[in-house]
Amino acid sequence: MDTKAAIAALAALAQESRLATFRLLVQAGPAGMAASRIAESLGIPASSLSFHLKELTHAGLIAPRQEGRFIIYAAQFDTMNALLGFLTENCCGGNPCSPVCAPTKKP
Repeated sequence: MDTKAAIAALAALAQESRLATFRLLVQAGPAGMAASRIAESLGIPASSLSFHLKELTHAGLIAPRQEGRFIIYAAQFDTMNALLGFLTENCCGGNPCSPVCAPTKKP
């Protein structure tokens, strides 16, 4: 991933509704979700969600596909992994990194 693509992806994720949408689609896996289910799950009005889906799509983080009369959105795991790789490319100056801690749950 180049710097310009990384900046676009990070900018798309730097908004609460878009980050929540992307995380939901990552949880949904390759099957993805219909826009109506995303809106319902996150409590985002359809008009707002449409804007957020467009931003995530333009950044290459999600992709839409037509299934019948529904548009299904799915996370683009290749892009997500490329972004993670870009962010950690020079981690620890080439030395082995310390173990990653498991994420903690908020109380």
